Amino acid sequence: MDNVFELQNVYKTYKNDGKEFTALKDVSLTVKEGEIFGIIGMSGAGKSTLVRTLNRLEEVSSGTVSFYGKDLASLKARELREVRHSISMIFQGFNLVNQRTVIQNVEQSLRIIGTPRAVRREKAKQMLEIVGLSEKANEYPARLSGGQKQRVAIARALAVDPKVLLCDEATSALDPKITGEILDLLKKINEERKLTIVIITHEMSVVEKICDRVAIIDDGNLAEIGEVKDVFSNPQSKAAKKLVFPSNPFDPSDVNGQIVRLVFDGTQSNVPFISNLVEQTGLKVNILSANTKSVGGIGYGQMIIELPKPAKDRQTAIDFFKAGGLSVSEVTVNE
Repeated sequence: MDNVFELQNVYKTYKNDGKEFTALKDVSLTVKEGEIFGIIGMSGAGKSTLVRTLNRLEEVSSGTVSFYGKDLASLKARELREVRHSISMIFQGFNLVNQRTVIQNVEQSLRIIGTPRAVRREKAKQMLEIVGLSEKANEYPARLSGGQKQRVAIARALAVDPKVLLCDEATSALDPKITGEILDLLKKINEERKLTIVIITHEMSVVEKICDRVAIIDDGNLAEIGEVKDVFSNPQSKAAKKLVFPSNPFDPSDVNGQIVRLVFDGTQSNVPFISNLVEQTGLKVNILSANTKSVGGIGYGQMIIELPKPAKDRQTAIDFFKAGGLSVSEVTVNE
């Protein structure tokens, strides 16, 4: 599998009124051909700056960004334009032209590269069919819902047959139901067209739903990178734990209490392991939080529990859960 993007020791520093701000700090990562790669972080973490280095909308201060082995910084203007034709981008704000119809908006990217009118009209119709908006071809954006506008933006991005689709917070302005529909559409496009997709988001639920791998950006640093199922099951960095763990704080009922996170996948989610613990050991635990979700199409779940107070009993419970194939990790309060 080829590397579409390869970043090596990338720094990005902004200078303003004699002051410097470093948005990216020594970031190295690769994006593989055909995968859906997530880049996640809190607001101001540097993720949008990072994605804009992938098509050289942002020049890096040092380090290299390569596209299929070509250092983007070394490309002349004409070569860079050709590369950018292979990299389409969609945004949170849709960026549609209100004075143009839906089909004219889809044609826009083809018009820019000089595609003949008849060809671009036929291609635009094909793209609208892919995103399920054929009947809206002659409508204007003002008459569309947010989800429909984003579908038009996706159709426009696909019209030039890109190798990569960059999605910068593309679902942040949409409600959860519409977000799910757009993510399902992107997953379908990825599978059917073998299109590499890079998704920038601050929502772990977006990454968990469709991404293959994820990079977590924290204060300009690459805090963690790996397959989504591994990061969900066993986050290593503080930034990853903040994104993966339930958001409500947990306080043990006793100063000596211990709180742990149990993670199970689809093969274990139907096993009543808490009941089994009580029946087989007589030990009881306090359930503080529990939920299940789909991560890469596989059912995963997590449960936050407080273990019994005696150290011996705590270890017995932990050993019991691990023997059942569960991942067990300690939760530090205010982690």
